[in-house]
Amino acid sequence: MRAIVEKEHGDPEVLTLSEVPIPAPAPGQVLVRVHAAGLNRADSLQRRGHYPPPAGASSVYGLEIAGVVEAVGEGVDPALAGERIMALLAGGGYAEYAAVDVRHTLPVPKGMSMVEAACIPEVAATVYSNLVLLCGMSLDPAQNKPAEDEQTSLLVHGGTGGVGMHAIQLARAAGVRVFATVGDDEKAQVVRALGAHPINYRTESFRQVIQRESAGHGVNYILDVVGAKYLEDNLRSLADGGHLATIAVQGGRRAELDLGLMLTKRLSVHGTSLRARSADEKAKIMAGVHENVLPLLERGVLSANLDREFPWWQASQAHEYFDAGQHRGKVVLRVM
Repeated sequence: MRAIVEKEHGDPEVLTLSEVPIPAPAPGQVLVRVHAAGLNRADSLQRRGHYPPPAGASSVYGLEIAGVVEAVGEGVDPALAGERIMALLAGGGYAEYAAVDVRHTLPVPKGMSMVEAACIPEVAATVYSNLVLLCGMSLDPAQNKPAEDEQTSLLVHGGTGGVGMHAIQLARAAGVRVFATVGDDEKAQVVRALGAHPINYRTESFRQVIQRESAGHGVNYILDVVGAKYLEDNLRSLADGGHLATIAVQGGRRAELDLGLMLTKRLSVHGTSLRARSADEKAKIMAGVHENVLPLLERGVLSANLDREFPWWQASQAHEYFDAGQHRGKVVLRVM
């Protein structure tokens, strides 16, 4: 089969279309004929040599796909053959075929294209696992109703990324007030249309805006992709008992942590990664997404947030576009 591999680490042009063996589905896996694969920051980092695949994972790029089940491994219901699915992978998505743990798959919602479906698994699993499972944000709007002058609130950094846009939509569906940082006025319009309060980090201090707009209470949750650069302001933007979940370190890895502030305000700081989690952990996450997030997608409450699709032989151009940081939502490679 054909797959996207790299000649060496480097700029987008290192990505090439090559011949590799078709994977065989192991027990508990399905073999998927890939129709589309989502592009994620992890792919860009892997290309640069900063994020190698976990032990035992495919070196082929791609952490999320949509396609049709071609064959099933031992222990998997044969009736799944021919079903349209979307799936979370540790690698192997930029290919004509991919083998994936059946527990890491979801049915494609009716009316959703394969390209749109390829936008979903990684962002849905990331947002749900961090905000709901880890930080404890309720998806029940009744639990997030305003009490006096307070309302459950969330700050999302990188509001127009795939994860950011999904987080805004999920939180708004749960009745949570959302703030989102963006880099320009056009991106501010995008997150405002999703129901979030935009904060242009180039012209405003998000910490000052949060303090002003929350009457000094702060936000209950922060989903952060920046890391060290924002740590101090993130902590001071949290309400008492608040949670900070850092899922990327685009602004650096090392910073001082004020334990006194954390103790006084009873704050929790979490650092997480999805790709390296065990198969059982991912299965638990995907089961939660299936139960709590998939119905919202099926009803159209959440959308795929597709920004642009590329034919997969243009993977280098897709990476170049992604690296430029101008996308609003997800970038997808169309395989067939």
